[in-house]
Amino acid sequence: MKSTDETNRTEVVITEDHDNNSPQQNSDSNQNNSTVNNITSQRQLLNLAHQFSLDNGLRSSEKKLPIDERVFRFQESCKLRRQKNLESILKQALTYSSNDEITDKADIDWFNSFILLAENISNSTMQALWAKILAGELARPGSFSLKALKVFKDMSMNDAKLLAKAHRIASKDPASSNLRIITGCYQKPNFLSLFIGTKNYPINLAAFGINYSDILALANNNLLFSQEAETRPLSKGGQVSFNFHLTNLTLESKINEVCIKFYKFTAIGNELAQLITDSPNEKYLDNLKLSLQPLFSVN
Repeated sequence: MKSTDETNRTEVVITEDHDNNSPQQNSDSNQNNSTVNNITSQRQLLNLAHQFSLDNGLRSSEKKLPIDERVFRFQESCKLRRQKNLESILKQALTYSSNDEITDKADIDWFNSFILLAENISNSTMQALWAKILAGELARPGSFSLKALKVFKDMSMNDAKLLAKAHRIASKDPASSNLRIITGCYQKPNFLSLFIGTKNYPINLAAFGINYSDILALANNNLLFSQEAETRPLSKGGQVSFNFHLTNLTLESKINEVCIKFYKFTAIGNELAQLITDSPNEKYLDNLKLSLQPLFSVN
């Protein structure tokens, strides 16, 4: 069986740029109307109403269709849109799927739930991510739980970009494969701390695009725990290892009672992070090494 990453033949990279399907909003200082490429917000509403077959009800009384006909048109429009969305996702899932033989059968109930959750996804970038979920689950059943799918369904494009940003600075515990964002290290206070001060070396995550409000947003989506955690205290010579994407790091404590602090991804966050193919933040890695060096030998 292939892992999710092995089955991917086409990368989906979530960038900071606006999605092509999302209109870019500009503020006109001379007008009160919001505009999109010189189109008023009123025109935007009319366009959306037309796409969803709701525009006929906005016409004058003499031009309106009967209410039952308007209901029929709206329902048919929704059916067509859902069908097109699902066909687009399945077509893209084929490009991420391998021709290698697999032993585990697809879970029909999982697939049925997948359809119900994905049918209203029209954004092209989000459709590609849903396609990756489907391909990954078929290649390795159990990769994506229904809980993770329900969380992902409610995520916006900005939420997905924030997850990608967090993943770029995340490290993996090689023992459990759990992701974490390391935020620094310190020595536990002792009697000498009263005279020489505490040894604390934090990492400013805001310098790498993640501020505390972002941490809370990730936690609100059940992707990250908002409370910082830490390793058990390490004695002098104690070692801990982790993987920063393709870089393996082994840390050896220079003194006693040293801890590493971090934010931990939730189980759902770990699952959905499999979708991210963005490059690691190398500047964060350089800063991480510098922040750890006062208390650790970094190899």
